[in-house]
Amino acid sequence: MRDKEIEIQVRVGNPKPLLEFLDKNADFKSEKHQIDEYFSPTHRDFIKVRPVKEWLRLRDSGGKSSITYKNWHYDEGGKSHYCDEYESGVEDISQLKKILDTLDSKSVVRVDKTRKTWTYKNYEIAVDSVRELGDFVEIEYIGKDENPDPRKITEEMVEFLKNLDCGKIERNYVGYPFQLLFPDEVKFEEQ
Repeated sequence: MRDKEIEIQVRVGNPKPLLEFLDKNADFKSEKHQIDEYFSPTHRDFIKVRPVKEWLRLRDSGGKSSITYKNWHYDEGGKSHYCDEYESGVEDISQLKKILDTLDSKSVVRVDKTRKTWTYKNYEIAVDSVRELGDFVEIEYIGKDENPDPRKITEEMVEFLKNLDCGKIERNYVGYPFQLLFPDEVKFEEQ
């Protein structure tokens, strides 16, 4: 597993061309209901920093559980094109929540979504329906390049969507938990 995640999260004006393309050209992997719960240690409050750099997530994805730590790297303009990502399966999520509570980490937000996932060439493409936020597309690089250029790859992902004529493409650099916690601070950037 790669410890660097390169992805974009966007809203598209017209998802129909993307869905038609995926049905014809990509490998459908799954449709799952996911509950992501984000935690922050009280001694180092992740959500006080802007932009938020770190997230600690517990995920229940169709009965399979995992824990993930992400540390985002931002450029001088406050945009991120990749993060360090460390993830592992979890046998008993309820016990892990007790451990985090004992270690003085608090739950800060839950993200409830339905995710449909496909793979196409070097991409894993997810179409998410997120409760309270709406529909989004996430594209993650899954290629084998040992030293990929995150900025170049994220630009290629946007071009992929533009070439499918998905209409207006609006990118955010903060993710679902931030959007739920701080809706007044969220900015979408047209691509």
